Amino acid sequence: MTRKPWSFKEDRRLMELAKSSTSLEAAAKQLGRSPDAIKRMALRLGLALKSKAAKKS
Repeated sequence: MTRKPWSFKEDRRLMELAKSSTSLEAAAKQLGRSPDAIKRMALRLGLALKSKAAKKS
């Protein structure tokens, strides 16, 4: 599977979603990417996104 490069616009959108406390899964759906891809980019950008599974505990 080839990875699609992230655009500047997608980076900015991910930052906005993280600021608004959007879940990892919701961000993945909105950006059309896998939760793993969102997690990797969030780490690279220094963002924190909570997973829905983590909220249940």
